[in-house]
Amino acid sequence: MNKGELVKAIAADAGLTQKEAGLALDAFIGAVAADLKDGNKVTIPGFGTFEVKKRAARTGINPATKEQIKIAACSVPTFKFGKSFKDQF
Repeated sequence: MNKGELVKAIAADAGLTQKEAGLALDAFIGAVAADLKDGNKVTIPGFGTFEVKKRAARTGINPATKEQIKIAACSVPTFKFGKSFKDQF
């Protein structure tokens, strides 16, 4: 499912126009991203949890040259599905 198909499904289920559903989806994504940037965790009961995890600096290998390279530390967004969502499958 791509974004357009998701917007159509939201519009049909919620009785909204596709434009309204698209705006709602964009607002949701923006709100989650803003909260994660602030260092907060976003939990949606019955669905899952978005959070930012820190990756430590490490040494990697360039596959083309086999030379060792240093990979800097960084923060990455992650998502973990909730138990009740997983149990649906």
